[in-house]
Amino acid sequence: MDTPLILNYLSDLSKNNNREWYHANKDAFKTANTEFERLLKALMLEIGTFDSSILRNDPKELTFKIVRDTRFSHDKSPYNPAFRAHISAKGKLPVPVGYYLMIKPEGHSFLGGGLFADMFKDATSMVRDYISRNGQEWERIIHAPEFEQYFTVQGTALKKVPAGYDKEHPQAEYLKFKSWYLEYPLNDDELYDANAFVTKAAEIFQVMKPFNDYLNKALLGFEMPKR
Repeated sequence: MDTPLILNYLSDLSKNNNREWYHANKDAFKTANTEFERLLKALMLEIGTFDSSILRNDPKELTFKIVRDTRFSHDKSPYNPAFRAHISAKGKLPVPVGYYLMIKPEGHSFLGGGLFADMFKDATSMVRDYISRNGQEWERIIHAPEFEQYFTVQGTALKKVPAGYDKEHPQAEYLKFKSWYLEYPLNDDELYDANAFVTKAAEIFQVMKPFNDYLNKALLGFEMPKR
């Protein structure tokens, strides 16, 4: 698990974000990607001590491509200089929610969890309905001292409580949300020692788990839209 090699490759790609450099250094990408998959495997084994549902996954199936879709973007750089993965009971699909890792140098790395996707209206409705019925459990989770030490719930949100929900509901602010997620930022120094990073990341993900479990109960029965 050579995390400095991963960071160095991504830094070089960021400085040379063009197809010519990428293809000339394809072997360097393969090496860095292999190291990232090794890191994922070690992290999964640690997560598996408190969430065995993720252990059936192959790390290779959890990662995202670094090639960017630039068709509708002002930024035409062809690559996202980051290694990313989502670890859940069903792999990298956004539902069920799981544990997200992004390694991107210069302070852009983070650990994440929860529902990042806000384009699935059914999922948003299911979570809102669940929060409206189970508000006390929600409050216990997000205001647990250890949780508050690491996280604040984030997400895209409406300006007003949507129609059909009580504007005076104790969790009205969270009913405005269309997504509910967590981020724990990482600086590069925290990544250089791979073993220490895996231990720390697993500890943080364990604190996150009740939040993920709550959302997964809300999303029970959700089916991804068919393309």
